[in-house]
This record gives sequence, structure tokens and C-alpha cells, in this order.
Amino acid sequence: MNRITTDICIVGAGPVGLFAVFEAGLLKMRCHVVDALPAVGGQLSEIYPKKPIYDIPGFPEILAGDLIKNLEQQIAPFHPTFTLGERVEDLEKLEDGSFILNTVDGTEIACKVVVIAGGLGSFEPRKPAIENLEKYEGNGVTYMVRDPEHFRDKRVVLAGGGDSALDWAIYLSALCKEISLVHRGTSFRGAPESADKVVSLAEEGKLNLILKSNVTEVHGGDKLEKVTVMMDNATPVAIEADYFIPLFGLVPKLGPLENWGLELEKNAIVVNTEDYSTNIEGVYAIGDINTYPGKLKLILCGFHEAALMAHSAYNIINPGKKFVLKYTTVNGIQELA
Repeated sequence: MNRITTDICIVGAGPVGLFAVFEAGLLKMRCHVVDALPAVGGQLSEIYPKKPIYDIPGFPEILAGDLIKNLEQQIAPFHPTFTLGERVEDLEKLEDGSFILNTVDGTEIACKVVVIAGGLGSFEPRKPAIENLEKYEGNGVTYMVRDPEHFRDKRVVLAGGGDSALDWAIYLSALCKEISLVHRGTSFRGAPESADKVVSLAEEGKLNLILKSNVTEVHGGDKLEKVTVMMDNATPVAIEADYFIPLFGLVPKLGPLENWGLELEKNAIVVNTEDYSTNIEGVYAIGDINTYPGKLKLILCGFHEAALMAHSAYNIINPGKKFVLKYTTVNGIQELA
């Protein structure tokens, strides 16, 4: 079992969770961040990395993916640790007030404070309605690309028309023995430059682009061997495939935290707006996953909540101790001491 000990465990590596690391770092508290997705960024990285955002102070416009990169740079000096690609299953509060969290893959995290920053909750892949699809999950069917090298020299069929499908089609075209992108429409929901790149790769013979079509069947023995694609002219065509990766987005769900004893209201966690604490002492909820009168689901509101949470958490981790920010002057510029 992998055991991690930290001051604060942040459940959720989206923008609000990452900013919470910064606020905690200013108060010299150590953070470990855990997320079910294989990379930081939450929805911003997984669903719309190329989408412009207009309501971040100081940025008239910033791409979602660039915002995440900036947040990563901002928290780097505080050396947070991460467990990615693992969903937190259980929360146990010990007699001394500290907590133990366990992930589905056996990682155990011991901490004094828990911060739930899970956006709209944990995300589950939106699965296409294909018979026997579950039979091949883990044996040729997957819904995320965690390690691109896993697909080197393999025959891969992707399905989807958003940023994830386009980006992975482009990236994997240089690794796979054969790659096909199946899309039910003729235009894409993703970034135009990515769509143009996919079309160019198809024209160069580096990618099979199959439009106005759907994957309707999966076949094989113990492992996936081929998929059936229903073409626009209603003709079924079999394509040999080692992997089928449907990329139709993610469905937000509260998941296991529904059973943690938290006060919930309409699939959101009720918090005290004084510090965004929950009904369980030592557990906070910030960002889109919480609810309170006047709640606005904006990233900048989550940033505000993270700041107040961090100062409250400091009092739990350092009872009776008052923290004072100290500055020093380096080359005429004030920095935190």
C-alpha cells in the first residue's frame, strides 16, 4: 500500500484545487492533491483546453489550458505532491481529528484537513450505447489516454468530435501502426486549428478520417479484435483494432463522497460561507461542488473560497499559533520570507 502523509489533502486538481495549494503554501502548509483524472486541470484540461476564458482578473482573455499551466507554475515553489488517475473512495475521521483517505487503487493519504475541490464531482466517461462494450473494458476498450506509449505500433480507433478526440488523433498518429477517427458529423466541436491538422493528416495518409459514421459494434475473443463502423450510406464496415477509444466527454457525478456523511443539497455540498467548512469539522468544500445562498459557479469565486479556507485550515493544523506574513527585500523587490 502506498501511504502519503501531508497537512492538507485536496480532492480535485482543477483550477480551484490548484489555487488552494498556492493559498495553503503561503501559510506554509503542505498539500497533496488527488484526482481521478490522469492529469491536472479538471474540465479545463480534459474537455476544453483551447476554450478562451474571459473572467479571470488580469487576463482579458486566456485559454483554459494556459490558465492551468500558469497555476502549475504558481504553485511549483510550494512543492505539492499528486496522486492522479485514482479516485478517492473512503474518508475516515480518526479520534484525534485527523483523516485517512483511501483511493480505489489502494493509495492511503493521512492528513489533518481535507479540502474537496472536485468541481461538479468525480467524472465518469460518457459511454456509447454499444452492446458488449463493457466486456472489453481493460481489454481493448478505454475511455482515456493515460500513457500514449501504450498505443505505440497498435491499431487504434478513436470516436468523437471534440478537442480530446482531435488532440489525441493528432498525437497518436505519430505512434500508432494505424489510427482511425470516427465522427458522426462533418464538422468538429474542437479548435479549428486542430480540426485542420486532422484533415491534413488524413490527406497525407497518416490518419483514417471517417465522417458521418458511428461505431456500432465491437468484436473479439478475450480481447478486442475489430469494430464495426456504420457508414453514412448505411453500409457496415469492419475495421481491425487493438484499441477502441470513445471520447464523448465526461459525466459529472458526486460519486463515493455521497457516503461521507456530508450535508448535501441538490448534489452539492452545503458550506458555511465564513470559511467554506462543511458539517464535518476539518473538511472544507470549495468551487463548483459547494452550495450556499447566492452561490455563483465561477472560477474566480472558487479562488476567493480557497483563500478563506486556507486561513481557517491553518488554525486547525496549527492550533493556538498565529501566522504573520513576513517579507524580505531582494534586489528592491519584496518577496515572502
